[in-house]
Amino acid sequence: MKKIILSAIMLMGLAFTAQAQDISKNAIGLRFGSNGGFGTEISYQRGLGDNNRLELDLGWRNRKDYNNDNYDDNAIKLTGLYQWVWNIEGGFNWYAGIGGGVGSYNRDYYDNRDYNNDVFAFAAGDIGLEYNFDFPLLVSIDFRPEFGGNGGYYKNNYGSDVALALKYQF
Repeated sequence: MKKIILSAIMLMGLAFTAQAQDISKNAIGLRFGSNGGFGTEISYQRGLGDNNRLELDLGWRNRKDYNNDNYDDNAIKLTGLYQWVWNIEGGFNWYAGIGGGVGSYNRDYYDNRDYNNDVFAFAAGDIGLEYNFDFPLLVSIDFRPEFGGNGGYYKNNYGSDVALALKYQF
């Protein structure tokens, strides 16, 4: 009985991996999310094979007197992820990835002439769903946890984001 169940699981796994992949060679667009306060990011994907790709996301922020907290906050962050893509059906895919990134921030306080700036590195993962339209548009939604940074960038060295992305495929 165990052999039959194991064989059935392996056969289902083979069926999912045997489906043709339809990932674009290149895609560029915007990723809309909160992303640790970075908000919208410029996102680029580069297909590396039939079912894997590289995604690079660049986010930045420039806030003056945010929520009347008496400080200016400037930051920039670059994230790189290696992703595996699996076809669900037709243009629907799901993907998972792992990677990391680097960034820097600068926070100037008005009341005591203090400032806080630093560079940081972090590890990241993501999991999401996407749809490739028949015309060159890719829509996706994903969840991305990030670990690392430092006390000034992430509280407790953890941040996460749920984002919607729209990308032009070429």
